[in-house]
Amino acid sequence: MPGNSSRRGAVRKTSKGNATAGSGGRRRKGLEGKGPTPKAAEREGHKAYRVKKRSGQTQQPRRSKPSSETEWVAGRNAVVEALRSGIPVTGVYVAEGAERDGRLREAFRLAAEGGVSLLEVSRAELDRLTNGAVHQGLAAKVPPYDYAHPDDLLALAAERGEPPLIVALDSVTDPRNLGAVARSAAAFGAHGVVVPERRSAGMTASAWKSSAGAAARVPVARTVNLTRQLKAFQAAGCMVVGLAADGDIALPDLDLADGPLVLVVGSEGSGLSRLVAETCDQLLAIPMSRQTESLNAGVAAGVALYAVAQRRTAH
Repeated sequence: MPGNSSRRGAVRKTSKGNATAGSGGRRRKGLEGKGPTPKAAEREGHKAYRVKKRSGQTQQPRRSKPSSETEWVAGRNAVVEALRSGIPVTGVYVAEGAERDGRLREAFRLAAEGGVSLLEVSRAELDRLTNGAVHQGLAAKVPPYDYAHPDDLLALAAERGEPPLIVALDSVTDPRNLGAVARSAAAFGAHGVVVPERRSAGMTASAWKSSAGAAARVPVARTVNLTRQLKAFQAAGCMVVGLAADGDIALPDLDLADGPLVLVVGSEGSGLSRLVAETCDQLLAIPMSRQTESLNAGVAAGVALYAVAQRRTAH
């Protein structure tokens, strides 16, 4: 109808004549003069801005955050062995009414000699603390391990005036192997051990025990991505050598032992992962008899570190 047509035309004319009549016009006006959206690296609240800001500053060695979980060593024999082996126990807990046998008295003596606090709690409380483990009325509290940052290991070598010698573990999941590697690292002058945060053993009470206290003398660092960390070591001047059964050279022929070196040890079952192996500058084989298929990580690291130490001492 003509009347409806006239009203529709009037609305269109009013809308065109006044840019702020519609919501679209108000939005366009609100955006005038703001220009293009700044890049992520230029916005203070954005992660990219913080990364860019840090990249222009001198980086200081950083400590990785310790695990948030406290560990418990439960059982009389286990607690005595933990106190003997130098695990940093912060408290020994005994259940009320627990029989005072020779093991319990020895735990009390070791705790007193080491300045470790002794606390008596109800058996129900000890059950709760140890999550229902068979504790035999005795348990020890082990704090979360304070991991180093990989940069700390390079800084330690520089402080000693020595070429860096670092052991990196690839997919080694048995904490006893980690403890054995830390023990060998301490014995043969390595500056530390690096482990990935995921799919890898951590510094548990079992690892502490296997290290026979060496973990207190050799820093263990964690990294989010092992391949990326190995490349960072290479950029810092280190050569990266991986142990592999089908290595390019045999251990006695390693010419890189005298300089900055990162020795990478894989798991007993699958060895080095593909990306880690491809990142290595050389793959090194340990000569063995045909009857022996492979060595576990702790033994392999010990053999290789001994050979490296012998070469460094000779020079």
